[in-house]
Amino acid sequence: MKRVVFDVAALIARVATGVIFVAHGWEKWQSGMGATTQGFRQMGIPMPGLAAGYATVVEAVGGIFLILGLLVRPVALLLLINMLGAILFVHGTKGVMVTTGGWELAGALGALSLLFLALGGGRIGIDGLIGSITRKRSERRAAKDELAAHGRGDTAMGGPGAASQRTGGPRTPAESATPAEPPRVPRQPTHDDGMRDIDSLVTDDQQQHPKPPKPPNR
Repeated sequence: MKRVVFDVAALIARVATGVIFVAHGWEKWQSGMGATTQGFRQMGIPMPGLAAGYATVVEAVGGIFLILGLLVRPVALLLLINMLGAILFVHGTKGVMVTTGGWELAGALGALSLLFLALGGGRIGIDGLIGSITRKRSERRAAKDELAAHGRGDTAMGGPGAASQRTGGPRTPAESATPAEPPRVPRQPTHDDGMRDIDSLVTDDQQQHPKPPKPPNR
């Protein structure tokens, strides 16, 4: 239950934060890179051209990614760096309130970005969907490997796996319940057996070749 609450709260926070970032990035994009670079130069931001391009792309594209829940942690890191730069070079010395140019908005957005970086964006999003699919595949693969290892163990110990290999197929429940019969060893002939065979041969020979009757005495 707690995990579901977190997922819903993370979704709401992601969408709200993403919309704010998209609005600011779109505003810079509509103003044009030349005007945005000039504004950054007037605010004293170092490398204003590079900073203007970074802020525009990261805020617009990163905001869309936050809304979709895609690559939340990397995007949150980029947005956090963007907000830290805004606080350090622009808003940090103007107080807290946004009406006086303070760091209120930049601080709140930076804190949310830090939260997403630490905890992720929850399961309701593209990242959560990909993670769920990957986790299920890993569980199925682990189950197959465990089953295969169990079968190899049975074969090595002469268990059901070995019986299956001997018979050429899986054992039936009746076969599994019945203990395996010991192998039959041919009975070795003994001396008595040999004597009985000889006696039978002699007896048969006597029956097949009877002695001729003696002629009568004259």
